[in-house]
Amino acid sequence: MKLSKKFTLFFISSILFSIIITSFISNIMINNKFENYLTDEHQNRLDQISNNLNQLYNKNGCVLHQNEINSYASLENVYIEIRDLNDNILYTSTNNNKMGMGHMHKRMMMSHGMYEGNYVEKDFPFIQENEEVGKLIIGYIDNSYLTKSAILFKNTLSKSFLLSTIFTTILGLIVSIILSKSLTTPLINIRNTAVEIRKGNLNKRSKVNTNTLEIVELSDSINFLGQTLAKQDNIRKKYASDISHELRTPLATLKSHLEAIIDGVWQPNEEHLNILMTEIDRLSHLVDNLKDSFNATELDIILNKTKFNLSKELESTIITFVPLYTKQGFTIERHIEDHIYINMDKDKFKQIIYNLLSNSIRYLNELGKVKITLKAEKNNAIINITDNGIGIEEKDIPLIFQRFYRTDISRNKNTGGTGLGLSIVNTIIKAHGGTINVNSIYGKGTEFTITLPLDI
Repeated sequence: MKLSKKFTLFFISSILFSIIITSFISNIMINNKFENYLTDEHQNRLDQISNNLNQLYNKNGCVLHQNEINSYASLENVYIEIRDLNDNILYTSTNNNKMGMGHMHKRMMMSHGMYEGNYVEKDFPFIQENEEVGKLIIGYIDNSYLTKSAILFKNTLSKSFLLSTIFTTILGLIVSIILSKSLTTPLINIRNTAVEIRKGNLNKRSKVNTNTLEIVELSDSINFLGQTLAKQDNIRKKYASDISHELRTPLATLKSHLEAIIDGVWQPNEEHLNILMTEIDRLSHLVDNLKDSFNATELDIILNKTKFNLSKELESTIITFVPLYTKQGFTIERHIEDHIYINMDKDKFKQIIYNLLSNSIRYLNELGKVKITLKAEKNNAIINITDNGIGIEEKDIPLIFQRFYRTDISRNKNTGGTGLGLSIVNTIIKAHGGTINVNSIYGKGTEFTITLPLDI
């Protein structure tokens, strides 16, 4: 069963049950109170009849006339009888006898669908000059206080309860339908959004128009879930691109070295084979550590810091790029200060240099040249990489360290990268507490300056 139908049925059932209970209790209490009121009024009326007859008897000199008794009996619809102390009948109403009263009242009760009632009598003292000289007997039907007006009032009251029940039920049905739709419509929207997200449409978002706090929070939670899943999916795709980017450069280096050996440019001696082995080891480290290299927060990467000779590592890294540059007619010039030691992640340092040198080679013109310098200055190691390539436009300089950003030239160039290299470099350098700055003149070349603290 749909939630809207279930909610409507529950709401209507609750209303009907509440109305029935309320009407039943209210009807009983009001009827009881009303009957008690009529009973008290009837008793007061009988007391008043007794007082009036006693006063009339004493006023007339201890005499009552038959027409007076008959008038009272007819007016009050009762039977009147007066007896002395010896139980002898002194006066009696002749036009209102017991039999006639019973038939008349029976017809009235039957016409209103009520029970017939029983004839009863009640005794009152008959007083003469403050002394009881007999008894006054007043006979009546026990429910005679239910006059036509009283019966009409009770019937009207019962009908009003019935009409109120019907009206309230209809109103409750309308309200429940409106309320049900106001609750179920946004829930259906949220359900549909969740289904779309489950199917893989991670850009689907829930849009609800309601002021119900819980539904708004549920909608926000579903939207947050969709955003989180979309972000995770994007991170997964970026991570795959990172892996591809990081593996491409050492593989290209290995390929160029092997081609140089095959073409006879290099001899397969121990030195060159060691270079190939170094690249293979680097690939192994990349495969083992890529999962820790780029977390979602980028700066929160795992560092395996060791103290090593920065001058020697930079030199060996540059040597691996010499065949690549030589093959394309480019040159690498280096000025490295000896015996500079630093405490940092050695593999991450190689990633920095690999990315910058592989990035530079893409944008060198004919007779391209890259100059690399390393020096210690105060408590920092300063690495400067300068090329005479095509340079970077001024508008692109503030954006080049953003992940996946590529300049217009790199998009048009066949050798253009994925836009990850400089982002990776910036992330690693920041993780080590360093900085990287770039100066470039479009059409003349680019200069990268890396500052790494020696005591990190």
